[in-house]
Amino acid sequence: MTNRSVLIKGFIFALAALALLLIVGLAGCGQKEEAKPAEQPAKEEAKPAQPTPPAKPGEERYKIPVGDSYAKGPNSAPITIIIFSEFQCPFCSRVKPTVEQLVKDYPDKVRVVFKHNPLPFHKDAFPASEAAFAAGEQGKFWEMHDKLFDNQKALTRPDLEKYAQELGLDMDKFKKALDEGVFKARIEADQKLANQFAARGTPHIFINGLRLRGAQPIEKFKEIIDAELPKAEEIAKSGAADVYAEITKSALDKAAEPEPQKRPEDNSVYKISVGAKSAMKGDKDALITIIEFSDFQCPFCERVEKTIDQVMEEYKGKVRIYFRHNPLPFHKDATPAAKAAIAAQAQGKFWEMHAKLFADRKDLSEAGLEAKAKEIGLNLDKYKKVIKDQATEDQIKADMEEAKNFGARGTPAFFINGRKLTGAQPFENFKKLIDELLPAAEKAGKKGDALYEELTKNGLTKAEAPQAPQAEDPNKVYDVQIGNSYVKGDKSAPITIVEFSEFQCPFCKRVGPTLEQIMNDYKGKVKIAFKHAPLPFHQDAQLASEAALAAGEQGKFWEMHDKLFANQQALKRENLEAYAKEIGLNMDKFKKALDSGAFKAQIDEDKKAAEAAGARGTPTFFVNGRKIVGAQPVENFKKLIDEELAKKK
Repeated sequence: MTNRSVLIKGFIFALAALALLLIVGLAGCGQKEEAKPAEQPAKEEAKPAQPTPPAKPGEERYKIPVGDSYAKGPNSAPITIIIFSEFQCPFCSRVKPTVEQLVKDYPDKVRVVFKHNPLPFHKDAFPASEAAFAAGEQGKFWEMHDKLFDNQKALTRPDLEKYAQELGLDMDKFKKALDEGVFKARIEADQKLANQFAARGTPHIFINGLRLRGAQPIEKFKEIIDAELPKAEEIAKSGAADVYAEITKSALDKAAEPEPQKRPEDNSVYKISVGAKSAMKGDKDALITIIEFSDFQCPFCERVEKTIDQVMEEYKGKVRIYFRHNPLPFHKDATPAAKAAIAAQAQGKFWEMHAKLFADRKDLSEAGLEAKAKEIGLNLDKYKKVIKDQATEDQIKADMEEAKNFGARGTPAFFINGRKLTGAQPFENFKKLIDELLPAAEKAGKKGDALYEELTKNGLTKAEAPQAPQAEDPNKVYDVQIGNSYVKGDKSAPITIVEFSEFQCPFCKRVGPTLEQIMNDYKGKVKIAFKHAPLPFHQDAQLASEAALAAGEQGKFWEMHDKLFANQQALKRENLEAYAKEIGLNMDKFKKALDSGAFKAQIDEDKKAAEAAGARGTPTFFVNGRKIVGAQPVENFKKLIDEELAKKK
């Protein structure tokens, strides 16, 4: 297999793991996430860029301003490569040596410009970009750039300060820049520019304005460069002061808007409650009741807020909005933010906190939330008490269950007088539905709660189950070998279940009791082999797998396996060491295994086996080679097991 094939296959595999992050445009965070399928979170607008054939001369050229971005190579170079990138993206790291080689292969002919586009699901990417700018302020942008890519899995604040010290930076100046968010506006300007030119993933490259998506092999870059050079050098010889500006002077100054995705219209009316404790704004006697399921970490929920404000203004006195919480599982700060909003609501300031949270989604840490509470004048003792109150947790869970029941699987999702509207829709779509519903509301002769109950009394009490995707041949048998995987159960058992899993995936944890029930119900007949498939957007999953294998080296794989799933929200290095101590491991040996990456190769082999068998999400199982995907109910496993056992008779 060629390097190019490996690159593209690996890239496609990583993208498949992101298959349920939100669809660009009208969809919102987690729109297609299901409770049962393997974890493949919905596409968010920003996503790793998918490799495509490179742009060729004659295709669209874009006029992307270089601005004050850091660049290396002569300003007079005939070729300008603008890269929208970020420091936590593995594909961006992969393209770095390609660019370095291009600079060597085309001496004095290439200028490389770096623009920042930290993706929302890479929590350390934005601070890393701030650190690069802070280093650049002291003349060491590219040195920090290299440090960050070389240490991509260690980008926390202490790590950034360590790299700054290693580069000899003025630490007071560096820390102040990060503490005060000095470069936040410049990063956001780059992100806005990326969006303007539809560079929604990273890395996203423009060579003299021609688009190249993803971590392409060097030949793809050279194909464009070699086609551009003759014309560019001719322009340079004519005396043009800025070759790039001359080449792109008539180019497009923005990308065309993507075609909005058409959704099947849902005319059903749902009998959905406004929620006993939901915050409300608008006239209590309004003709139109909008119930919004939202998540404070979701970029689409933030985006739709301006639309909601426009709706409130356009239909003043006729619309009221109830806010219900639906924090998505892959947004780790969304639940704490929801609790903060509820704590503010207890002091009469829900909407003030709501505004603060959406205005600064990038800092939803405990300290960040408390800072916001202070800013809006909350009593912190009362605030903290509500945060810790089980009733707060129960309220969020109740909202999430209601969202699930009515098919609001992603955010944002709206119910307008019981009619569903999904995603960050434009104002026109809200207006169309409201205008359609207003006449009936006006004729009903009631208002507020009584009107809403009247209009929805015959509504559906739950959404129809989503249509299942077309299944693979259930009888296909895959050649999945146990290899050196850890196994539990009778070695001579007639049924072998090979599980591809990872410790940060909530669906992998959810299926645990199902597997235990199978082991009990089929004693002596089933063995389970565990293979590691840590997903790229779960930053703690890889190290957790290494910890499990390091424990296995000392005869305690399954003990560590259980610890990790029991403590899924705490999988940092210090947590892993704490669990190792609790199960009585030799700590020197355990730490050495993690420090040296002793088990990385074994995990890589498991990931290759997963790819070969088409296990693109977690958990995925093979029951005597027959695939079953996701946290399925026990009945689905039993059906396969019973069929396989019948073959043995």
